[in-house]
Amino acid sequence: MSFAPTTSLPVVLVVEDDPLVRMMALDMLEEGGFAVTEADSADAAWTVLETDPTISAVFTDIEMPGSMNGLELAGRVAARWPHIRLVLTSGRAVVRVQDCPRSGRFVPKPYNSGQLLSALTDP
Repeated sequence: MSFAPTTSLPVVLVVEDDPLVRMMALDMLEEGGFAVTEADSADAAWTVLETDPTISAVFTDIEMPGSMNGLELAGRVAARWPHIRLVLTSGRAVVRVQDCPRSGRFVPKPYNSGQLLSALTDP
């Protein structure tokens, strides 16, 4: 028996320590046509990235507890997996485009669905 190939959705790893904000981002991305997975810290995200080769983008908050923040996570991801799209967010920190690794994007909080989806899909 053979199965028809399925079209897989791009997978976004959402890294956010606030559970309500994380849930909101997950909903926006799923409604926008992405598959999602989540982590509550940059350290947890690193573990997901090392074990899940399907991740095509990381959407991370900058300010988080743990051994690294979102900006450090993004730098490490850019160095190890240059094909992964990076989008950073914060309600307090302001990040210039040149401060983001590999021309990553910055979306300030509070963001809406259109802003988030554009950051992940615009060239």
